[in-house]
Amino acid sequence: MGKAARTERIPGEWALPVAAAVNGVGTGMYVPFTLVFFHYVTGLSFTVVGLVLTVTGLVGIAALPLAGTAVDRYGAKRVQLALYGVRVVGFALYPFAHSLAAFAAVALVTAAADRAFPAVQSSLIGEVARGAGRDRLQAATRALQNAGNGAGALLATLVIAFAGNTGYTYAAWGNALSFALAAPLLLPLRPVRGRDGTAGATARGAGYRLVLADRPFLVVTGANFLNALSYSALSVLFPLFIVEWLHGPAVLTGAAFTINTVLCAAAGVFVGGRVRRAGARRTRAAALGAGLFAVAFLAQIVLGTLRPDSGPLLGGALVAVVVVYTLGELIHSPAAEVLAVSAAPAAVRGRYLAAYQMSWSLAKAVAPSLFTALLAVDGRVPWAVLVLTSAVAAALLLRVERHLPADAVRPVAETVVRTAPAGVTGRTAEAEAAGRTVTGEGAGRTASAGLGDPAAVSPREVPAEVAAPACPRAAGLAEGGR
Repeated sequence: MGKAARTERIPGEWALPVAAAVNGVGTGMYVPFTLVFFHYVTGLSFTVVGLVLTVTGLVGIAALPLAGTAVDRYGAKRVQLALYGVRVVGFALYPFAHSLAAFAAVALVTAAADRAFPAVQSSLIGEVARGAGRDRLQAATRALQNAGNGAGALLATLVIAFAGNTGYTYAAWGNALSFALAAPLLLPLRPVRGRDGTAGATARGAGYRLVLADRPFLVVTGANFLNALSYSALSVLFPLFIVEWLHGPAVLTGAAFTINTVLCAAAGVFVGGRVRRAGARRTRAAALGAGLFAVAFLAQIVLGTLRPDSGPLLGGALVAVVVVYTLGELIHSPAAEVLAVSAAPAAVRGRYLAAYQMSWSLAKAVAPSLFTALLAVDGRVPWAVLVLTSAVAAALLLRVERHLPADAVRPVAETVVRTAPAGVTGRTAEAEAAGRTVTGEGAGRTASAGLGDPAAVSPREVPAEVAAPACPRAAGLAEGGR
């Protein structure tokens, strides 16, 4: 049989997490104080800046379908590099956009690139990795991006502290520089060639109507919208709840963000690795994360009822809530994102993930008005709503599990054996010709297919046949099935 198997490494897999860290530095330099940042950079009033950012952010969502189509046509890496270029130019121009028209134009183009960026990055993970490698790459990318966000926020704070209001201009240019440095880091990445890794393949006629006909994927997307509201709670609802309802010191808000950021950066890879080694199905891991969100939100209802007067007691309780919440985030995020990546057919993965990213964008747009309206009724009401949305999201993920492709639900590690046994055929024979045997995800599908296992080979991963009548998945979608 030859030497023992080992886990196959993704060529250039360091590139995406490192690029995400550099990208995170740029993002962290303006996101924590967006309104103030753009007010001083452009010289426009806070009211005007807020209105422009809201409108351009909503309009920017329209770029998602275009980005998805571009990914399917040109490949995710090329589109990602183009988005980096747009962001470089946008942030370099912000200090010169003093008029309302100029600011709105730059903000619109930059917002469109920002909205499309996460979907394209997820598509890139789908192109360069497969099986459990996607989970590993997603966890590492998210952890380093969070580390970059924290570093960027600290760097911007120091620049502004030493340079005053002029520091905001330097931060804008530093942001553009970070994106310029991140882009070339992606160059070593190479798309996986084969059944589920073909990049840039476009199936004729397989546009967004294929996404809309895919009911299980729409359920996954709907569940993510509900969970995305939970992610917005930390940045939108948490500060208001502490100050307006608990009458606690505002410093607790900063402490909550710091704890969340540090834990995400320090423990993201570890927690993701434990979940993978436990063999958890992605649907169940995502559902567990939603359950932990619900537990944290229930604790907020208890805090909102007791309203402790003791500062240390309140602080300790809020720290415990943030830890549980962050643990839910660390378990949910990699599983949910890679579930969407793996459930999408390779030939139209860009369109699928653009639709999936819409759930994040809509939740982010809805959250501020929803939370403030509910908080005006009672400080515990928004948390009660979030407990419900988290529970429904978990139930949806568990219910849809059996309707999703087996290899999307359960990650299987790819391994490599240096010496191939005689007599292998199919995809395994191709690997043998290259001096190795593919086992794990690819071999499992090949072998099982020979035994007549209909779940072993997912027809969603045969790009050339997505829209063809010979593809059972495509034919089934017309009837709403899989």
